[in-house]
Amino acid sequence: MMSHRLTAFVAIAALTGAAACSRTEPEQPAAPVEPAAAPASDAPSVGYACESGATLQVQYVDSDNARLTHQNQTYALRSVQAASGARYVGGGVEWWTATRDGQESGTLSRLGPDGTTGVAVLERCSRPIPGVDATPGPLPTPGQTPAEATGGVLPAALPCKGPQLTLAAGDGDAGAGNRVSNFSLQNIGTQACSLTGYPTVTLQDARGRTLSSIRAEQSPGSYFRQGQAPTPVELAPRAKAYFEMAWSVVPNEAMQKTCPDAATIKVTAPSDTAAVSLPFSFSPCGGRIRVSPIRAEANPAPAT
Repeated sequence: MMSHRLTAFVAIAALTGAAACSRTEPEQPAAPVEPAAAPASDAPSVGYACESGATLQVQYVDSDNARLTHQNQTYALRSVQAASGARYVGGGVEWWTATRDGQESGTLSRLGPDGTTGVAVLERCSRPIPGVDATPGPLPTPGQTPAEATGGVLPAALPCKGPQLTLAAGDGDAGAGNRVSNFSLQNIGTQACSLTGYPTVTLQDARGRTLSSIRAEQSPGSYFRQGQAPTPVELAPRAKAYFEMAWSVVPNEAMQKTCPDAATIKVTAPSDTAAVSLPFSFSPCGGRIRVSPIRAEANPAPAT
């Protein structure tokens, strides 16, 4: 009996020892790997002289990315779509460049609430382009505008922004239940800018509420000259561009006895988000207004 118990004990002990010997040692955690630093770009830094007296540095890392340094702060920028020139956004700023007359000019702006469009200009800068003839064009004589000095041709300019513009009402016309009024957008900035396309127009009532029941429709040409496509309009400082708004004063629905009263119009330039406002009281019927493209002349001649 004792012999059987001793034999069993020895067998159990042998099995336990074998299991202990065959148990795999737990793996030790690998030593953390330090992340590799991003390789520094060997793209040269480009300096721009600004109107404020500051120097702005931009490193164009590749075709899609740039690093801009302004007032000891560096912004990582990415390329985005632009109507003309090259435009970069990031870090709450917009950097928009254009080239003309042997110079590359750039505008640094603070981005608006949408995070994609510059609304407040921080710096206007420029630099000469190596190897390009930068001979200046004719200078205007006293009392002469830049357009007159160049035979009516203005160089390419960056798109106008809301803070550069003021809105004013012009003359109008009426007949057969329809109304039309002309409006002007004046460049009050110190640099030329351009407008191409249709303004965005919204209406507000006397309490500042948007009249969402009134839609603005794009109407090619003008009320008196239909079918003309938008063309670029370049504005020298103090120059004006024009557009018109047309509407009906006749209710076109059986249950529509009165038409909404508008007290203010808000206009946003093409490719911008900052609106300019103007008190303007009228009562458009039919749930729509018609807006023409921006044009250079105040009163286009009727089609013949």
